[in-house]
Amino acid sequence: MTDSRVQEIVNELKGQIYDRFNLNTMNDEQLEQVIEDLMVPYLQAEYTTIEERVDISERVFSSIRGLGLLDTIIKDEQITEVMINGPDDIFIEKAGKLFRMQQKFESERQLEDIIQKIVGQAGREVNQANPIVDTRLPDGSRVNVVLPPISMKGATVTIRKFSKTPMTVEQLLKYGSITPEVAHVLELLVKAKYNIFISGGTGSGKTTFLNALSNFIPKDERVITIEDSAELQIAGVENLVSMETRNANASGSGAITIRDLIKSSLRMRPERIVVGEVRGGEALDMLQAMNTGHDGSLSTGHANSTEDMLSRLETMVLQGADGLPLEAIRQQIASAVDVIVHLSRLRDKSRKTMEISEITGYENGKIQVNRIYEFVEDENSTVEKVSGKLTRTKNPFQKYYKLRASGIQEVI
Repeated sequence: MTDSRVQEIVNELKGQIYDRFNLNTMNDEQLEQVIEDLMVPYLQAEYTTIEERVDISERVFSSIRGLGLLDTIIKDEQITEVMINGPDDIFIEKAGKLFRMQQKFESERQLEDIIQKIVGQAGREVNQANPIVDTRLPDGSRVNVVLPPISMKGATVTIRKFSKTPMTVEQLLKYGSITPEVAHVLELLVKAKYNIFISGGTGSGKTTFLNALSNFIPKDERVITIEDSAELQIAGVENLVSMETRNANASGSGAITIRDLIKSSLRMRPERIVVGEVRGGEALDMLQAMNTGHDGSLSTGHANSTEDMLSRLETMVLQGADGLPLEAIRQQIASAVDVIVHLSRLRDKSRKTMEISEITGYENGKIQVNRIYEFVEDENSTVEKVSGKLTRTKNPFQKYYKLRASGIQEVI
């Protein structure tokens, strides 16, 4: 049976249910039974497999109570990202490559109804007065919504799928993103409470890497996580507080920003603060927290290199404190940030750790960067496939004081 025929049957069954039954008085089990009862005589005239019957039943139920076509897409664990550019254009990412789907939403109205369900589940709202919203699905997947007329092709939805299994360092090793030696070094740095920034471009795996690093945090510490949309999966830490921002309501009030949450977290006796991503003025609050006894903080930021991350931090701090001298900003960054891990998505769509650098201080108007590891391509690299690994540079590691204060005597 073709997919178009399946969709035709789904639409007809759904229409019958809407015409003949009062859905407001029906629970999920009753609805499933109604669908089953209607399907039996309806499908007698044509041959269908058990799998097709199950698929039709799930699609009808999903179109009434769930997210319709989106439910089917989200169930596919191979799909990592979903991009909906209006009701007729749906793109997905599998194994780092983009594909256009044949399926479409019935109408712009159906797509907007699904959007309202998604946003409502997370206690947020999106409308003409507030046409852009970041939210999440119940499984934690990150969702960005932009409504017309801001989005000119119709409602736009972008979903970053949420992995059901938290990313671990073992998985990073399996994917070749880091080496066992680097994994051990990062474990030492996290346990010794070095302040670590993870930088990289869009889709380079920053949040994934942050998740893996967070598993090195000792289980007896109090950890505060702060995100736009809660998606970090820190396993094993019992004393964990997760907070997320909130957009303003229709009247323009009630917004809770990352800056607000960082300031609040400082009064919650944190041993570590983990900020999903810094984008603006909250960088100043993050740096001040790092500089005032909250060592071991972790965060991410968009940048194309280690130096670019430092430059962007300067710009972000200026957004939070216009008029602060650039020299003072650079000194604060140099004293707050200990290590920057830079990630990149390479030409073959693979995600690699490109550099691990320590920030050693501030001299002659510049923040001093000491590269410890850098990605080096080997002879097996081609235009289509990148081959190589993180290699230790000849630069000696300099900032040993936190390692020694933690009782770690190893040499990095």
